Amino acid sequence: MAADSPTGESPSRGKRADAQRNRETVLAAAAEVFVTSGVDAPIRRIAAHAGVGMATIYRHFPTRADLVTAVYQHQIEACAEAGPSLLATAGSPFDALRQWIDLFVDFLVTKHGLADALQSDNERFAALHAYFLDRLLPVCALLLDASVEAGDIRPGTEPYELMRGIGNLCVGRDGDPRYDPRRLIALLLRGLQRPDAS
Repeated sequence: MAADSPTGESPSRGKRADAQRNRETVLAAAAEVFVTSGVDAPIRRIAAHAGVGMATIYRHFPTRADLVTAVYQHQIEACAEAGPSLLATAGSPFDALRQWIDLFVDFLVTKHGLADALQSDNERFAALHAYFLDRLLPVCALLLDASVEAGDIRPGTEPYELMRGIGNLCVGRDGDPRYDPRRLIALLLRGLQRPDAS
């Protein structure tokens, strides 16, 4: 019996792996195109950027709303998984918090036009927002708690208010090259630090 095909299912698994790779490629390409062109960017531009045919995109994501939703779910997951990883590898819990917030800002910047793209599907938008909070609030709480415990920041900052504040600072970025929310977010984080923290 061949080791790579004991039940005759390997070709099927290979196709599934290829399909999954195609899906990941499309999601990454769509996220990059959304940053520069918004979620209304032509599907053909996303296909070209991903190096796949338009049929591949429509096979995975029959509607634009399906694609937009999948991109944001994918990015939410990446942001959620990054928190514990950064906490384990960064120089300090505050460094991990700062790096995670940088990823969070990247995510928020790609949200341009999300509400408009899904406005005809309020249920889907509400579910995506709930998913966003369910996945990211605990990660933000973990990083804040670790930073407080390490003595890096003052206690008392709620994860929701920090994420909401950062989100509000990112809103003004659209269409104004003179405005850089990251500078103000850096000031906000500095304000969280204890005066004696290095």
